[in-house]
Amino acid sequence: MAQGKPMISESDFKLSESLSRIKHVVIVMSGKGGVGKSTVSSNLAMAVAMKGFRTGIMDVDIHGPNIPKMFGLEDEQIAVENDKLVPAAAAHGLKVMSMAFLLPEKDAPVAWRGPVKMGAIRQFIEDVAWGDLDYLIIDMPPGTGDEAISIIQLIPKADGMVVVTTPQEVALMDSRKSIVFSAQVAVPVIGIVENMSGFVCPHCGERSDIFKTGGGERTASEMKVQFLGRVPIEPAIVISGDSGVPVVASAPDSASAKAFMNIADRVLRTVG
Repeated sequence: MAQGKPMISESDFKLSESLSRIKHVVIVMSGKGGVGKSTVSSNLAMAVAMKGFRTGIMDVDIHGPNIPKMFGLEDEQIAVENDKLVPAAAAHGLKVMSMAFLLPEKDAPVAWRGPVKMGAIRQFIEDVAWGDLDYLIIDMPPGTGDEAISIIQLIPKADGMVVVTTPQEVALMDSRKSIVFSAQVAVPVIGIVENMSGFVCPHCGERSDIFKTGGGERTASEMKVQFLGRVPIEPAIVISGDSGVPVVASAPDSASAKAFMNIADRVLRTVG
C-alpha cells in the first residue's frame, strides 16, 4: 500500500498557523543573569512598536518573568477568546505575554522540570492570539539551557539573536558562549549589545565607567559579529523599569533611550 504524507498533529498545525502570521522573530539572550537582558528586550520591543511596526514580546523567562512589571501590567488578567489566550496590551499596540500572567500568585515560584517548561513555551506560541505581527521579540532566560533549546526547536524561522552583555570580563566570557550556541543551533547572531556601559550623572552629565567599557565591541570584533551599541547606566532606566514605562517612551531624550532607538534601527536594518 502506498504511503501517504505523514499526518500533522493538531498541535503542530496550531503552532504552524500561529507562526505563519509572524513575519520576524528576534531572540534576546544573555550568557548570564544580571546583565539587563529584560531591560534591553522591553526597550527594543517598545522602540520597534514606536516606529509603527506591529510588535509582540514573549517573556519565556519562566523562573523570573519580569516583563509585565516593566510595562506596568503585573496586575493584568489574561482573557481567553476562541480557546486562545489574549496578550496584554501595552502602549503603541505592543502585545505582551508572560508566564507571570498565568501564576496564581505574583510571588509564587515555578519549580518545573524541562519537559513541562517546553510545554508551557509551546503553549505561549500556539495558544496565544498573537494575530498578525511584524516582529515578535522573545525575552529568554539567561544561559543556553532547556528554554533556549526549546525555543529554537519550536521556532526554526527565528531571524536571529541579540546577545546582551556588560563590559565586565566575566559577562563577556558567557556572551561568547551564547554566540557559539547560536552557531551550533544554526540561528544567526544579529549582534551584541553592551549594557551598563558607563554611568551618566543626572546632575552634571559626566560619564564614569563603573564596569569598564568597550568589552562588548571588542568581543563582537573577535567573534566576527555586529556590535549593536552601548547603553549607559542612568537613573532614568531604573525609574522607567519600576514605573512600567520603558525609557524609550518615558524619557526619549535620555542617553539610554537614544542608545536603544539606535540599537532598534540596527536590528531592523539587519533583519529587514
